[in-house]
Amino acid sequence: MTIPLSPIAPELEQQRLTFQLQAAHATPQIIQCKSQTVSTNDDILELYQAGYHSALVISQIQHQGRGQHQRQWISSPGNIFLSALIELQRPVDGRFALECGLNLIHSPTLNSLPDLQIKWANDLYSPQGKWGGILVEPINAHQVIVGIGINIFPLEQAQIGQPTTSLIELGLQHYDRIQFLAEIYLALLQATQWFNYNSQNLAQRFNHITAFKDQWVTIQRNHQADLHGFFRGIQDDGAILIQQSPDQAATVCYDGRLHLSTSSDAEQL
Repeated sequence: MTIPLSPIAPELEQQRLTFQLQAAHATPQIIQCKSQTVSTNDDILELYQAGYHSALVISQIQHQGRGQHQRQWISSPGNIFLSALIELQRPVDGRFALECGLNLIHSPTLNSLPDLQIKWANDLYSPQGKWGGILVEPINAHQVIVGIGINIFPLEQAQIGQPTTSLIELGLQHYDRIQFLAEIYLALLQATQWFNYNSQNLAQRFNHITAFKDQWVTIQRNHQADLHGFFRGIQDDGAILIQQSPDQAATVCYDGRLHLSTSSDAEQL
């Protein structure tokens, strides 16, 4: 199946998306659909400063999108660039990004795709590589900006420093952009509900879809030595568990960058 690349007019996209969210009784205070912008996260921040408590911004092209650790997010036409202003009942912590990923990959558009994963803490992943990412930027303890980038169409690998893929390459066949945009926002609202209820059973829900489970990994940590070991999943507070040797308990980490390691001296535990 060929999925059309040509975008519809932003005004029509905004009208159709508003209708979808109204039907789901989940309309934010303001929705903005743009043909291009510098950063949808920056647009959301401006709306917050203007007095909004909930907002949704989508752009067809993003010139200075950013990912985790202030890395640039590559913008290719036809892909998803979306940010939302979300209000939480509980003070935000690292579990919220995990909840966003968990709820997103169970959205109806993605349900039929096999082997979708989350790479701790905020990469939308698969065995073929990264197909999206989530960036949570707190404004204060209870108000956050959630930025989401998703590769619907393939990227040029020369632009990227890691394996990447797209939903088309993963087998997406039936794609309605407006419907998927609505599903993403609804997934964020569902994630908010899970988080507000203390992310019950988070480890159980997360560990069966996490990338690199029981594989030898490296955790790059700021101002500390890298940590190497087998990734044993997360615990309910969102921290990752790294087992370095058979006779040691797993080390608990709350931050860092998780990478698959090909170290030849790793021995199966």
